[in-house]
Amino acid sequence: MMKKEVILAWTKDILIAVAVAVVILQFIRPTIVKEYSMMDTLHENDYLIVSKQAYLFGKVQYGDIIVFNTNLETTSGEKKRLIKRVIGLPGDTIEIKDGKVYRNEQPLTEDYIFEQYTSGLVKPTVIPEGKIFVMGDNRQNSADSRDERIGMVNEKAIYGEAVLRLYPFNKIGLLK
Repeated sequence: MMKKEVILAWTKDILIAVAVAVVILQFIRPTIVKEYSMMDTLHENDYLIVSKQAYLFGKVQYGDIIVFNTNLETTSGEKKRLIKRVIGLPGDTIEIKDGKVYRNEQPLTEDYIFEQYTSGLVKPTVIPEGKIFVMGDNRQNSADSRDERIGMVNEKAIYGEAVLRLYPFNKIGLLK
């Protein structure tokens, strides 16, 4: 009789742990940064928590660091997810000239970028409804909305918002 009670208790504990894990994974997702496009904010092998439900009740905001699905493929043929910073929202006019980014004709103050120069030329472009303009913080080494392979990101392609860095331990903290 005792063995049956122990087995039942263990089964109950395991089922509760699995249920909690499933619920947690519906809301957050751990991810590891694989490239250098978000330096100096994020570095390769940073371990992040991505909130998959961030925009269920809230809206995308300037400066959010988002993870989104693309049509790019990894070497194994899987669809690639990218991580970038939100620069422009629907209705904004984005322009890049003389190494500066302008939103609605105002130059952005971007103390988070790796180098204080943004390469490329983007003529004044209005962001359509349902789209956002994203860029990496390492502007000279970032495939982002300036790149025609990516372009403006469909809001429905957003996987989640990177909200917390867990590793390296000396940089643990919120990403806002």
